[in-house]
Amino acid sequence: MKKVGVKERIIETASRLFYFNGYNQTGINQIIAEANVAKASMYQHFRSKEDIAVAYLIARHAMWMGKLNECVSSQNTSKGKVIGCFDYLTKWLNEVNFRGCGWQNIITDLPNDHTKIMDQAVLHKNDVRKWIHNLLIEEDQYTNIEAKELGDEVLILIEGSIILSQIQKNEWPIKVAKKACKKILN
Repeated sequence: MKKVGVKERIIETASRLFYFNGYNQTGINQIIAEANVAKASMYQHFRSKEDIAVAYLIARHAMWMGKLNECVSSQNTSKGKVIGCFDYLTKWLNEVNFRGCGWQNIITDLPNDHTKIMDQAVLHKNDVRKWIHNLLIEEDQYTNIEAKELGDEVLILIEGSIILSQIQKNEWPIKVAKKACKKILN
């Protein structure tokens, strides 16, 4: 088994702490202690807590999009993949006890001057939006304009169902959003 390097330990530890405890509630000293690294070693890899959060969000984006694509890969149509994303949301949110979206969570906990983190959240949400648009554009039944308009409606269903599931600690908002998605795509 390969030993995990200092940088990776910092990112893994910070990722868990930021996601489950919150950005403002997680301090540099806690990250250093739980990652079992020296302060000097941490500063060799990251200049600030904000830089660690950016690394967390980059890694989370790759993981999240990979699992989303894996979950919907069994669907035969592009529209089926879009609708199937709600199955991914159900699976994922149950696994994390409805903790919610890492990007939504960090943004609500973010000081105004942390633009690098905000940029990562915008990048992720725009990539999800583009993913939906591209799938719907592949469908022969929609024009490009219709695909983008419907895609934005689906994105709102996704985002709303995530936050409401977090608040309710239940998957019913995702089920309702999936049902609404099917209606708007038919």
